[in-house]
Amino acid sequence: MCRQEQKIIHPRLLDPSASNGHPFFEPHIQKLQARELPFPNTIVADGGYGGVNYKYAKKEGFETLIPYNTMRKEQSRSFKKDPSQVMNWEYKEDGDYYICPNGRKVLFQFHSHRTDRYGYTRTFKVYECEECSGCPLKEKCTKAKGNRRVYYNPAFEQLKKEARENLWCDKGARIYARRKVEVESVFGHIKGNRSFRRFSLRGIDKVRIEFGLVAMAHNFLKQAEWNRLFHSGNKLTPKKPRRKMNISVAFSFQRGLLRQPHPVINLILFLLLR
Repeated sequence: MCRQEQKIIHPRLLDPSASNGHPFFEPHIQKLQARELPFPNTIVADGGYGGVNYKYAKKEGFETLIPYNTMRKEQSRSFKKDPSQVMNWEYKEDGDYYICPNGRKVLFQFHSHRTDRYGYTRTFKVYECEECSGCPLKEKCTKAKGNRRVYYNPAFEQLKKEARENLWCDKGARIYARRKVEVESVFGHIKGNRSFRRFSLRGIDKVRIEFGLVAMAHNFLKQAEWNRLFHSGNKLTPKKPRRKMNISVAFSFQRGLLRQPHPVINLILFLLLR
């Protein structure tokens, strides 16, 4: 989590085995709501938090600016010309069927329910082409031996439509564009300017402690700079001369402790000796 004005970060490491962030969105929001800090009107996150979290946000009554995983891909020229993509097919609402690129009907067959490993259940409408044999586009359209089947989730498609509208409107686009500055710059400072590019410890508990030190050092530096700039009527004040740090001593100390320079110790030493 990153606080908007000062870019103060709250370290919270998630399950490293998770391939995306959506299972952790709800508990993270609940912890945020339990704090005394004002709750934001709009939650901004990357595509890993899209999907089922749209429904949770609507239930809780807050707005989101979260793209889904394939949103950018759907705007590409190759996607729009891909004959296998159902979004490019004509839909007949009266008969509830699609017209495939070869002009054949893809008719509704039945409803299907799927539950993923996180316990989320989705309902799909299953469509099947009336006849795919002899179709010149079959190799590009499906790998199935039989007729092409389409699994369509009406509820999720509606949520995706709302997500696109929120992100593409002028207000939503301006807010989401700020995420690159307010969030990504934190990673840039930590990895590029502070030279923290990999963890030296193993195990989730040790990694939490290690990154907690990194976050603490980052927050101290940001708060110190904020105080320097605005402690006197929002007027810029000249920086005070810093104490010189003996780099050779610092590196000698680190090599004796970890056999190589460690970014976390660099940060702590920098704070102590500045």
